[in-house]
Amino acid sequence: MGSATREALASSKKALASLPASALTVSTGEDLFAAGRIIGESAQFRSLLGDPSTDSSQKSALVKGVFQAGLGADALSLLTAIASARWSNSDELLAGIEEIGLRVVAASAPASVSIESELFEFGEAVSSDSELELAIGTSLGSPAAKVALVDALLTGKASEQTLVIVRHLVQQPRGRRIAELLRNASTIVADAKNQSIATVTLASPIAAEQLDRLRASLGRLYGRQLTINQIVDPTVLGGLRVQVGDDVIDGSIESRLSELRQKLAS
Repeated sequence: MGSATREALASSKKALASLPASALTVSTGEDLFAAGRIIGESAQFRSLLGDPSTDSSQKSALVKGVFQAGLGADALSLLTAIASARWSNSDELLAGIEEIGLRVVAASAPASVSIESELFEFGEAVSSDSELELAIGTSLGSPAAKVALVDALLTGKASEQTLVIVRHLVQQPRGRRIAELLRNASTIVADAKNQSIATVTLASPIAAEQLDRLRASLGRLYGRQLTINQIVDPTVLGGLRVQVGDDVIDGSIESRLSELRQKLAS
């Protein structure tokens, strides 16, 4: 991420923070996602908005001219602020629109809904079925067919927020595999709630009390609440492996045996 994009993303987050809570609805996020897809489908439009040398007033006028009639007032306000900023390139502009859309959708969820957990569960279901993964991830399939498949899989089983997010991701993957799409979305959703995600890999599920202790310990370590996703992997001989962002805490027997083998071989 270039310095221009970092500044553009920061200004976009400020625009989001300036909106009243009543503006942070699923429909506002859905509008932003739809606008991002329209921009992404037009090479000329994308190039103009993503060009750092294009004047911000020109970008603002262009966005309003195209989207004035099609977007809600709050979504249009956010999109104008995002597009008027100086992004390093058009790909990072699209990523910025997506991130702000994710943060809006995350803010609209009731406290009882864990979008990041639902995204994780969907990702696990997809990765365990190669045919399903291909159907959702292939570049040859039509966006409409992918949305229909997502609807069939998630309607009535996941929140409205998760459904809106996954629908968007499969329509505009931007070269990313489904696992990466879901992981990135989960990270942004968690960060919007000032949380992080810890992925715990272990041989068998741990008891709720142990999970609570682990969550509390990691919370103290990272200074924020964590959502814990469990991956059961029988090849983990004992202990557990925890990943939070780029940090990996590996306490498995498998890891210790590997370290021992490396020492013996040296």
